[in-house]
Amino acid sequence: MKKLFLIFALFIGAMLYKAEAQIHVNVNIGNQPVWGPVGYDYVDYYYLPDLDVYYNVPRQQFVYFDFGRWIFAASLPSRFGQYDLFNTYKVVINERNPWLRNTYYRNQYRGYRGRQQSIIRDSRDQKYFVIRNHPEHDRFINNQRQNNNQRQQINNQRQNNNQRQQFNNQRQQFPNNNRNDVNRNYQNRGNDNRGNGNRGNDRGNDNRGNDKNHDNGGNNGNHKDKGH
Repeated sequence: MKKLFLIFALFIGAMLYKAEAQIHVNVNIGNQPVWGPVGYDYVDYYYLPDLDVYYNVPRQQFVYFDFGRWIFAASLPSRFGQYDLFNTYKVVINERNPWLRNTYYRNQYRGYRGRQQSIIRDSRDQKYFVIRNHPEHDRFINNQRQNNNQRQQINNQRQNNNQRQQFNNQRQQFPNNNRNDVNRNYQNRGNDNRGNGNRGNDRGNDNRGNDKNHDNGGNNGNHKDKGH
């Protein structure tokens, strides 16, 4: 049972390591210098056989041996002379602290001194355009901005079209209701006017009744006068 658990744990660890390596592929290209070799999506170190030094790509630091210890610096000291990194061969090494095995790497790649190789600066592969010092970097960034602006405009246009479509849908759904409301209001107003007319007639009838009473009163008076 313990062996099965150990095998399962090793399998899970291998899968996690593979997933981490895939993540590194996506982010490491931008850290590589333009004098680095093409063809590598992820790099930990370069070993330079001509100079017997290392270059840490993620940290962008040289690692060289000086006064009995390994030094980490952004540039090499003047004792290395006039070195040309663009014309110096680089060996890609993906392991931790490769300088601890410097004797092995020095002997292994001694024959690579003076060799030429294709470098990132001369590549026209767009995946390298994200590197700041690449000749195509500025153009790449401008194109990205233009593309982003165009995408934003397209998205805005889509939103406007969607809003117009929603508005048109609402207009198509509610016109009959609005007309019914208008008709109802018109009918109600008509009924009110008719009611007012009836009230007017009633008032007219009342006035006529008052006139008749007035006439009758007058006639009664006349009859009394005649009696006398």
